[in-house]
Order: sequence, then structure tokens, then C-alpha cells
Amino acid sequence: MRKSKKLTSLGILLDTSFLLPIVGIRVKYAETILESLRVKFRKGEVEIYYTDLNLLEIAWKLAKIQYSPTTRAGAFKHRENFKKISISSEVLLEALELRKRGFKDIIDLVLYIAARENNLKFLTLDRGMASFLKKRALQGTNQTAKRMSF
Repeated sequence: MRKSKKLTSLGILLDTSFLLPIVGIRVKYAETILESLRVKFRKGEVEIYYTDLNLLEIAWKLAKIQYSPTTRAGAFKHRENFKKISISSEVLLEALELRKRGFKDIIDLVLYIAARENNLKFLTLDRGMASFLKKRALQGTNQTAKRMSF
């Protein structure tokens, strides 16, 4: 009897830009990429991850706008299909050290390092971050949306 090979899915930690459309906040390019991720998720090709920092950023955005009750209800619906990872104190400390090297968005740095520590890809639309990491020859966990094939 022949054993079937189990597909190994790709683990991806999303930048908050990809979670905002779920709560009704439009982000250029994110919706198209999210749809591609949904298809891959249904096929078992990817596992999607988030952190409490993503939820905090969503709350910041929602606090700045008038949002509807349906937006509020959908704000945390993604948790049904996404997996949560924790942020360790070591990740926070490393992000603070990396921030000293010139990239000021501490949340993105924490997400990048958390992805690396959990053997995940970090998907972002932030080309500035990708450039920062490339210039410093840091581990290639970061994936900008344009470089990933969807």
C-alpha cells in the first residue's frame, strides 16, 4: 500500500494591513492578496497567524473612524481560521535593539522577529521595512506582497 505524502503548509504571520479589510477598512492591494490567501488556506497550503499586537493596531484604527456595529462584530472573526502566536520578552527586547538600527515602526519589528522566532514568513506591504531588512542582511523571513506569488 502506498502512503500519500502530506503537504506541508506555509505559515504566514500577517502584518495588520492584511487584517484591516476584514473589519471593513480598505487597504490598497491587501484585499486581492487576502483573497489569494483564502484560496490557499482552503486548499491547506497556508496557515495564517496573528498576534495581540495585530488586534491592538486594529483597535487603534477603529478608534480613529466611525465604524458600524457589523464592523465591530467582524473585528475579531478572523480568529476562527487564524492561529495566534505569543510575543515573548526576548522578541520585544530584540525589536528594541533592531529599532536602534534605523527602522522606527516597533510593531512591525516585533511582528518580523516573532515570525522569525516561530519559523513563519512575515507578510507585509511595507516596502520600507523590506528595504531596511535587506540593507542590513537580516534573516529573510520578511516577504513583501509583490515578492510572494499569489
